[in-house]
Amino acid sequence: MQRVLSAPDLDFDAVRTELGVSEDYGAAAQAEADDAVDRFAADREDRTDLPFVTIDPPTSMDLDQAVHIVGDADGFVVRYAIADVAALVEPEGALDQESRRRGTTIYFPDRSVPLHPRSLSEGAGSLLPGQVRPCVLWTIRVATDGTVGDVDVRRALMRSVAKLDYAGVSRDAAAGRMHPSIEALPAFGELRHRRALERGAVELDLPDQEVMRADGGWTLRLAPHTPADMWNSQLSLLTGMCAGTIMADAGIGLLRTMPRAGSDAVAGLVASAAALGVAWPDGATPGQFLAGLPRDAPTTLALMSAGAGLMRGADHLALDGQTEVPPAEKMTHAAIGGLYAHVTAPLRRLGDRFATEVCLAVTSGKPVPNWVIRALPTLPRVLRSAASLASAADRASIDLAEATLLAGREGETFDAVVLHAATQRRPAQVFLTELAVIAQCDGDPEQGRRVSVELQVADPAARKVLFAPV
Repeated sequence: MQRVLSAPDLDFDAVRTELGVSEDYGAAAQAEADDAVDRFAADREDRTDLPFVTIDPPTSMDLDQAVHIVGDADGFVVRYAIADVAALVEPEGALDQESRRRGTTIYFPDRSVPLHPRSLSEGAGSLLPGQVRPCVLWTIRVATDGTVGDVDVRRALMRSVAKLDYAGVSRDAAAGRMHPSIEALPAFGELRHRRALERGAVELDLPDQEVMRADGGWTLRLAPHTPADMWNSQLSLLTGMCAGTIMADAGIGLLRTMPRAGSDAVAGLVASAAALGVAWPDGATPGQFLAGLPRDAPTTLALMSAGAGLMRGADHLALDGQTEVPPAEKMTHAAIGGLYAHVTAPLRRLGDRFATEVCLAVTSGKPVPNWVIRALPTLPRVLRSAASLASAADRASIDLAEATLLAGREGETFDAVVLHAATQRRPAQVFLTELAVIAQCDGDPEQGRRVSVELQVADPAARKVLFAPV
């Protein structure tokens, strides 16, 4: 049974202070957000006739994306409305500069610290139900074999008719009562997922480790991905791949890249599978092998963790429209299996706003705005720094919860699965099924095995947990 922590035991304000994360945007940037108006109001197509819906975690208010999808004899017509943040942020103004300093929304278990002030990110810019909102509307035709046909990008007005969540959409799909606007989503998502595996994509279906409120306190849990998570991710991946192609063809924009996994990383995964007695199907790519693993087997968690070695080196690549375009292998994202860009979460990620402006300009035959061209070379460094900070915030929050949850239980034994065996560079890592804890372990336990471990250290002040094999 999980132990629930009392609320004062977890001080996320201390973590925010340590990392220098604050909701103080400065008076000028806050005022711009509070008074934001649509700079392109006269240039929009009215598509409030389309009954868009959003799919997000239940408590989310910064709603970037809304979807309307229909299937027909020729495949699918995907309409994906993305919050038009560029229309609400004055280029190179105080709010623009503040968002460039931040780079991304930072998430903590008790609250987020948004990229933009809440008056914009959860108000004027958010695709809240029942509200007419400015958006960038992607209309993408997908054939019955999953290939992409016509792509259209334009500014529009939209209105969401429902705020849905992943668990609810999954339940509705299982019960055969999907919202009419997304009845075709499961078939679309499964089709695009199959296409992704065929082109060599790798998707790690690891559950998310979450610190969450429970019974007036805090607890840890693993939140497995629902079918709707995967279907919805295919919408963003489709749009991002279309955006990546548009920008690569034009030689200007901001791509998301990842090098192909080295032979040593693939060999390591193959060796791990062999050591755990898990057969590798003939001819299967690493992505197909991982996707075919049974979800409830302890070896699957270990192999998915080992699969992370295939996905190193993710970065951003700015194309300036002047210098020679790099070779294709330098522009692609190996884990996705093609060209890719972030354009679907501009309320939460800085780069999406600039990449979207490039796509709008290129597809309409207009020049890319100068304020975008000036910013492009600076964005990769900003986004790398922001990603590092977001990762540190997530890790520190979970480490604090794990150490507090286990404090006072030194000497107790727990059932665990070994995620990683020890190497010269790092100790072994184990997962406690009872408490959803992932922590270091002394000794050399064997990867993928169920073991009993004894808690040696649980220090909330140092945010440290350490086990040893029994």
